Amino acid sequence: MRVGLTGGIASGKSTVSAILAELGAVVIDADRLAREVVAKGTPGLEQVVAAFGPGILTEGGEMDRAVVGRIVFADEQQRRTLEAIVHPLVFERYAALEAAAPADGIVVHDIPLLAESGRAADFDAVIVVDAPHETQVERLLRDRGMTREDAESRIAAQATREQRRAIATYVIENIGTREDLRQRVAEVFEQLRSGGSSGG
Repeated sequence: MRVGLTGGIASGKSTVSAILAELGAVVIDADRLAREVVAKGTPGLEQVVAAFGPGILTEGGEMDRAVVGRIVFADEQQRRTLEAIVHPLVFERYAALEAAAPADGIVVHDIPLLAESGRAADFDAVIVVDAPHETQVERLLRDRGMTREDAESRIAAQATREQRRAIATYVIENIGTREDLRQRVAEVFEQLRSGGSSGG
């Protein structure tokens, strides 16, 4: 069973992803794969350098994520160029990992920008981790040391909560304690295991 997992920045998606893995899901993390496919020495990194120039490399020859981030956040066209390199490589890795999962397994694809990519229909179910806007901002200020302006612009660059909730089979509200969250994730996982796709 293929499940898409998404949520806005600082919604707690990574925590949900970790809990699902503990419960026995095979979790495929898009962010991690996106880092792997442009790691030092990969063809992916060569393509990124060809597109953006050697200025995006650190002294150690790694991709300088902060530099690339500044380039693509400021320019839609540049972001598309980067995505055109990274996305196909990530999907190749996905397919390989998915093929290796057990036949009766629940494979969770952790995809931050699932709502934006228009690929929700590719999955048997979609889990959306949701948190109120102000909660997201507070977490970014507290946990990532962002300024309010940075936090607001990061949130604004993503799909709206309504757009994400529109593709959800299950919504996991992350506004309580970690224990509350764990309990809700366990409920959803149980429903997935029993093959149910209805939920709130």
